Amino acid sequence: MNNPLNQDQALARIEAVFNAASDYFDAPALSFWNRFGQRTIDQLSLRSGDCVLDVGCGSGASAIPSAIRVGSTGQVLAIDLAESLLQLGRQKAQQQGRHNIEFRAGNFETLGLPDASFDAIACVFGIFFVPDMVAAVRELWRMLRPGGKLAITSWGEKVFEPANRVFWDAIRAERPDLVKQFTPWDRIREPDLLKALLEEGGATQVEVFAEAATHALETPEDWWTMCMGGGYQGTIDQLDVAAQERVRQTSLQFLQQQQIRALEVNVLYAISAKRNSKGTARK
Repeated sequence: MNNPLNQDQALARIEAVFNAASDYFDAPALSFWNRFGQRTIDQLSLRSGDCVLDVGCGSGASAIPSAIRVGSTGQVLAIDLAESLLQLGRQKAQQQGRHNIEFRAGNFETLGLPDASFDAIACVFGIFFVPDMVAAVRELWRMLRPGGKLAITSWGEKVFEPANRVFWDAIRAERPDLVKQFTPWDRIREPDLLKALLEEGGATQVEVFAEAATHALETPEDWWTMCMGGGYQGTIDQLDVAAQERVRQTSLQFLQQQQIRALEVNVLYAISAKRNSKGTARK
């Protein structure tokens, strides 16, 4: 982040932004949460009976697939700062009859759980919100059992382009001071940077997979729904109503005029395996 917030202030801001974003978070336009959440879990080699920790869980895009994989004998603990998102997750789990998942409000850096508590740990689009990412990785690694896997997913170099570029150009025209003030994922947007982060945090056998994907737009309005259902709402909310509408119109007019039907999005998946006493990790 480019603003001088201390850790408590930064976490409070994230909590406020995503509580506000919860009204849009599960809209069809934001189906990418489920898509990339599922792909992350596919990398963890989960087994029936496993105990899984999902931090920055949102409304359950990766936690619920984990609960399905580990079955009735397994357990998923899903942690997030935003109570509104957790409530959405609880509702979805209840509707699906998933009783092996607990959605809990909190900061995963201060859970105070014992060493080696989980068979697998996932953090999907969340690690970059933590001011000290190395310390955060170290804490997750501490809670992972020998033989288990840690999965950290982040945004790559292109994030919903070209709509993203037009959005920030429109923000610059209104409030130059807000440009890229809340895009912390830029710190690890390259595979080498993400790999180095995990290794500095103590993770071993780190592999990073880059995915060049696209996200379809049914209508240009989908883009604004995406902005309101994610971290960009933190920027939008700092504009007055008239400025918000100008940014919205600039973005939507561009998409309409250029007939943009899909956005480019790069995703990075980092998978780390912790060796057990035999020197092996699950495959």
